[in-house]
Order: sequence, then C-alpha cells, then structure tokens
Amino acid sequence: MRHLSLKRYLPRGLYGRAALILLVPIVTIQIVVSFAFIQRLYEDVTVQMTQNMVPQIALLAEAAAESRDALEMRAQRLGVQTQYPGAAPETRIRFYDLSGRAILATLQKSFGTLTGVDLVENRKAVRIAALVEGEVLEMVFPRSRVSARNPHQLIVLMLATGALMTLIAYLFLRNQLRPIKRLANAAESFGKGQIVAYQPSGANEVRSAGGAFLNMRSRIERQTQQRTLMLSGVSHDLRTPLTRLKLGLSMQPHSKDMDALIGDVTEMESLITAFLDFARSDATEELEPCDPVQLVREVVENAQRAGERVTLGDMPDTGVKMKLRPMAIRRALENLAGNAVRYGTNAQLSVEVLETAIRISIEDDGPGIPEAEREEALKPFARLDASRNQNKGSGVGLGLAIAADIARSHGGSLRLGDSPTLGGLNVDLVLPR
Repeated sequence: MRHLSLKRYLPRGLYGRAALILLVPIVTIQIVVSFAFIQRLYEDVTVQMTQNMVPQIALLAEAAAESRDALEMRAQRLGVQTQYPGAAPETRIRFYDLSGRAILATLQKSFGTLTGVDLVENRKAVRIAALVEGEVLEMVFPRSRVSARNPHQLIVLMLATGALMTLIAYLFLRNQLRPIKRLANAAESFGKGQIVAYQPSGANEVRSAGGAFLNMRSRIERQTQQRTLMLSGVSHDLRTPLTRLKLGLSMQPHSKDMDALIGDVTEMESLITAFLDFARSDATEELEPCDPVQLVREVVENAQRAGERVTLGDMPDTGVKMKLRPMAIRRALENLAGNAVRYGTNAQLSVEVLETAIRISIEDDGPGIPEAEREEALKPFARLDASRNQNKGSGVGLGLAIAADIARSHGGSLRLGDSPTLGGLNVDLVLPR
C-alpha cells in the first residue's frame, strides 16, 4: 500500500522521471557531505581552536588574581577586552549556531568557575565571565579566534557547483530524450490515423526503435491498401453477377418462391455493401477540421427525415473543432443510430465535451446486450440473436464493428453499457481531442 501511495506522487512524464533520477543522487550526496563537514570537520576545528584559547583565558584569570596592572598588560598582549570586577552575562546561544554549541561545551568543560557565555549580543565576539577570588572577571574576544571564518563558503561552493552540473546534465539529458519524445509523438499520431514526418535520431537504441516503427507503419499502410483494393475488386466482381441474377429473377413470373429468391439476392447485396464499408473504413479519407457536434445534429436530422424516432439529448452550447474523417464518423453514427432503432423503438444521441476527449452517446430502449456478451458484440459478423429484437431484422453483424474500427483509427474507443435514460443499450463513441 505504501508503494502504491508513493507512486501516485511520482512524475509520469519521461522528463520528470529523468530529472528525478538525476537530482536525487546529487541532492543526497550534498546533504551527506554537508552533514559530515559540519559535524566532523567544522565542529572539530572549532573545538581545537577553543582549546587553544583556554590557556590564554587561564593566564588572564591568574593575572586578575595578582593585580589589575598585570591583568591589563596581559589582556592587551593577548588582544582580549577585560573588566574586573565585571558583570556576569547570561548564557545565550542561537539554536542554529552549531559551532557555538561546541564553543560553549569546550569552555564549560575547561573552566569550573565559568559563570556565563554570551554568543548572541555580538555575533562577531564571544563574551564570557568567570569567578576570580569571589569577583566576576568579564572577558570579550573575537569570535574568529574560536571558530573558522566563513565556513559556509564550502557549502555555497558545493551547492553552486551542484546546480551548474545539474543544469549541464539536464541540457544533455534533454537532447537525449528529444528523439524518444519525437518517436512517441509519431506513434501517437499514427494511432489517431495521422501520418507525420519522422526521421530516426538519437542513440543507437532509439534509432533502432524508430526504424522498427517506420517499418511497422509501412507494413500496416501497405496491408490496409491491399485489403481495400482486394475487397473493392471482390465487391465489384460480385455485384455484376448479382445484378444480372436479380434482373433475371424480376423477369420471372411472380410467386412466393420468386420473392424469397429476390429477397435473398437483396440481402447478399446488403452484406457485400456492409462488408465493403467495414473493410474500406476510413482508409481513403484524409483528416480535416470539422465539428463533431454538428455531425451529430445532421445525423439526427437525416434520421428524422427518414421517419425514424431519433432525438437529440444533452448537447454542448458551442461546437468543437477537431481533426477527424467526417465521412467515417458520419458512417459510424449512422450505423449506431440505425442499430438503435432496429433493435428498439426510440433512440437518443447526446454529446459531452471532456477535457481531453469528446464523448458521443447513442441510447435506445431495446433489450440491450448482456455485459458478458458485449466484447463479442464488437467483433465482425457477431449476431447476438438471443438478446436482440428480431422483428426488425438482424442485420449482418457489422454495425458495431465498423463503428469500433473507425473509433480506433481516430485513437478513440467504443464502449457498450446500459442506457440510464431509455433503459436499453448505451454506446459511447469516445474520440480524443
């Protein structure tokens, strides 16, 4: 659980993760080095310098016990300001003064007669007091005599150097990640049906992946074209004898058997047309800016003119401009709306604009599709006769497959569910913006 909760806060992008991999070791090393420097070097040096000051303070205490003249003479030679008798300062130290703690501990350990140490009143001086023959000897000397000067310079230099190296590493890393990002953009665009110019670059591994992507893209395009050409030829070759057969049957005397044969030929023509639409999909259409909201309105209007009970549901106030294949999207919507009124009585189309996608919902009041069979329903030529209304025709099992194929070619998806409004099937056509 901790691993999953931590994973939510980690960056998802390649740049963010690479920067994290780069910064974490640098920051960790700087923290460890800084701690070691302050704890072991800086404090040790401070203790040593304070111990060197202890004999001088002892000499001043001995001179104070002899005479004031001796005290003044030694204090002048040692560069220490003294006052005897003087005032005992309160022992004060700032909470962040690490060297001050070492100074205080060393002085208290060396002098049992110490009455106060003030490191707050003047940052550049140390004020101490000790008892000498019942009187307070006050002494003030520079802070630089018991602690190193400008100890922060090493830390500042280390931080500045670390920042500079991080910047240089980031610039280098960005140049290494740019080819990967270009490859990702090319693959994402191809998934949406867009062909963008791409030339492999970068490290050998990235070039190899880029070359493999180009080969894969070429094979897919070639196979799509071959499939379209082959099925177009098959459809043309089949339509001609079917047309002759239908014409010949229409010239025969009218009978129930003859009507049944003509119906079979008509169904074969419908099957060929649907199969060709599925195979052709949107392979021959280019992407262009269009408004899917307007497409939905036009599909509903056309269905209403044809006498179908198709209505509009929730719609956005304004249109949305997207790069789509309008004929393919129209074909998908017409297939879905046709399925809705074929297996139900009423159909309703609504549009919801999301942050990164647009969702077109088609609902009906038919029997719906059980959840266990929805994945099968999206496959070509799937007929769920047991769960669908057969009074209005079973179709050829390609309506949902064509819509799903068109959605995938735009980088989107087709989802089946239960209609919250009409109680039948709900189909969501999701297209990325």
